[in-house]
Amino acid sequence: MSAVALAIVVVVVFCLAFYLLQHYGDIWKQQWMVLFGTLLSWYLCFLIVFILPFDVSTTIYKQCVRNNSSNPTPANQSQRLNQSKNGNFYYENVKVANVCQEPWSYIPDGILPVFWRVVYWTSQFLTWLLLPFMQSYARSGSFSVVGKIRTALIENAIYYGSYLLIFISLIVYVAAHPKWKLTWTEFQTIGITAANTWGLFLLVLLLGYGLVEIPRSYWFASSNGYMLDKTYFKVAKVAIEKAEAEEHLADVMEEVAVVHRSTRATNCLRKYVDTILTKCPSEYLEEMRRDVEPSSGDPDVLANKAGLVKMHEKVITAVQRHRQTQVQWSILVHQAFHLEDVAKSQSSPTRFFVRSSSSSQQQRGCFRSSIYTPKVEWYWECVCRQYFYRGLAVLLCLLSAAVVWSECTFFSTNPVLSLFAVLIQLAEKHYNYIWIEVACFISILFLCVCVYSTVFRIRFFNYYYLVPHHQTDAYSLQFSGMLFCRLTPPLCLNFLGLIHMDSAISHQDKIQTSYTTIMGSMHLLSFISDGFYIYYPMLVLLLCLATLYNLGSRCLNLLGLYQYLGSDESIADLVDEGKQFIRREKRKLQKCRDVGSRKWAWQQRHNNPKSLQNRNVTSSEEEDDQRRCLLQNDTEDESASNKRTPGGRYHSLSASSSGVLDPV
Repeated sequence: MSAVALAIVVVVVFCLAFYLLQHYGDIWKQQWMVLFGTLLSWYLCFLIVFILPFDVSTTIYKQCVRNNSSNPTPANQSQRLNQSKNGNFYYENVKVANVCQEPWSYIPDGILPVFWRVVYWTSQFLTWLLLPFMQSYARSGSFSVVGKIRTALIENAIYYGSYLLIFISLIVYVAAHPKWKLTWTEFQTIGITAANTWGLFLLVLLLGYGLVEIPRSYWFASSNGYMLDKTYFKVAKVAIEKAEAEEHLADVMEEVAVVHRSTRATNCLRKYVDTILTKCPSEYLEEMRRDVEPSSGDPDVLANKAGLVKMHEKVITAVQRHRQTQVQWSILVHQAFHLEDVAKSQSSPTRFFVRSSSSSQQQRGCFRSSIYTPKVEWYWECVCRQYFYRGLAVLLCLLSAAVVWSECTFFSTNPVLSLFAVLIQLAEKHYNYIWIEVACFISILFLCVCVYSTVFRIRFFNYYYLVPHHQTDAYSLQFSGMLFCRLTPPLCLNFLGLIHMDSAISHQDKIQTSYTTIMGSMHLLSFISDGFYIYYPMLVLLLCLATLYNLGSRCLNLLGLYQYLGSDESIADLVDEGKQFIRREKRKLQKCRDVGSRKWAWQQRHNNPKSLQNRNVTSSEEEDDQRRCLLQNDTEDESASNKRTPGGRYHSLSASSSGVLDPV
């Protein structure tokens, strides 16, 4: 049964990672190397989260066998187990404490150590070498593969050098100690300790924010008015970013147009200019190709390869940022439309959820037509959702409190103060391996959600943005994979410390999990195992208090980087500005709908057979046109001179792949 369970988990985790990759990325147009690296990194991290509970239950069983090895009581199932009249079970001639039941997911010796070794070192290779190199390679403006590789190595030299300095310092510390001999095993332990120390340092900072913000976000999400004002605020901020991105893209395209006109076909640099043109948006490219006559006032402004390399890099960055702001704008606009519909439906006496003409009309399939009807949707959106979110917020708040308490007390083994350790030990006494595995999985999953969601909530990391519906670019996919591989191992090691299954922290004579064995003996660096790993996680309490009182957001507001704080009067102007933007988008969408209606009426008036044949899909095409209008500039807007990327709401952000080492 254990082999079957392990195989099922491996397959299910792969399907989960692949589903998330196709949900966030574009598997048809993005580079296959980017997709492979991201899929592998996500897959390995998910495997750690799913397989570690099996490792814990298997280790508890081995510990029970060792504790009872002095009094072996061989007995088969029929001899040990009988049923009494009231339906309860009891054991004959064997005490319950001396019976070790084998867990359903027991994994034999020798499998998990090899498994963890392959998973860990592969993930470390991805996060420290391959993915950072691919990111720098993708941003490079060089025109050849060798040039991109050289640029990527130079950019990562400082990055790798700082961590290499820390690693060398640890080696010198161990080598100078008179009682220690630097063997290959100790050398590996030093490398693992250095990586886990860096990961734990960042882990605690992110965890302190997520433990408070995740429950609070669900509590506030139960209030439709709060979410609507916050969406207006985000719309106003993204509108500023979108205008800046469009202006910057227009400036860069103007420079490219000057170079395009001034560089003749006979120039040896012309092939580099053509490469730059392939990265430009289609509307700009068409305009440049129409204006092919060189102007007398256009000199050879960039008559060298180095200047073209810099321009190439500027084009890649400007196009990427422009597309990201377009996607964020489209998502926020449709979210605002939906929240406004909820606000209007709450006061509806008919108790039917009615979408306004500005809201995107979703395709109503069999499920939505028969089960999720407008009446059911009204009860969910206007009644049940707020109570469900508040209940979930309370549950997550209790989990956060348990994590904070355990992080501050997990070093105490007598008495046991860590709540996670108490739960695991209580289940261990009753040999409830199912409960042990479920509790471990839920706890690790909650820690992962708090840590990873924090990265994409903080404004500083907004350059990397995971967007659903295949809208995430290659840079964000690689960054997420790199971050997952870097934070998951120390997160799981910290969890094992919370449940007192890491002897380097608990100092208990117990059998180690196979995962801890691969991490090596932290006693080699006592100042880390007895100091940093124990006392630094206590900092999470101060970070939670700072997040609870919004100290970071208040400091950013003082600096002019406004954050939404609910009742703060300084952001009222941005909320009102966001309302104006949404009203403008409604007028633009209504104008597009009127144009589509007149076009369809004209086709019917002239009895167009093709239009009559495709009458059933007309509404779907109109919806696509409406989404496309939301991404296009209105000619009456102030930024009418700026260009926008055409396309619908689900327009891909990635260029088609052609070669292995083409620009990502």
